[in-house]
Amino acid sequence: MTDSKNINNPVGQGGGQRKKLSRAERQNNGPHRNLDRQGAADQKAELVRKMREKAAAAEGAEQASDDTAQS
Repeated sequence: MTDSKNINNPVGQGGGQRKKLSRAERQNNGPHRNLDRQGAADQKAELVRKMREKAAAAEGAEQASDDTAQS
């Protein structure tokens, strides 16, 4: 009689053919995902920093043009 077919015990494959996956890994939440999330957070932080710098530069230029227009 064959065993039930699931990710850790697929029918037709002998023992040791496939790595046992933890519950988190089966849900695609393994340790590699933490690194992906950290990389994404770093990219987002860099993007936000660049956007703030652009906004500050644009605001500074706008204030400078307002000052010259008023005088």
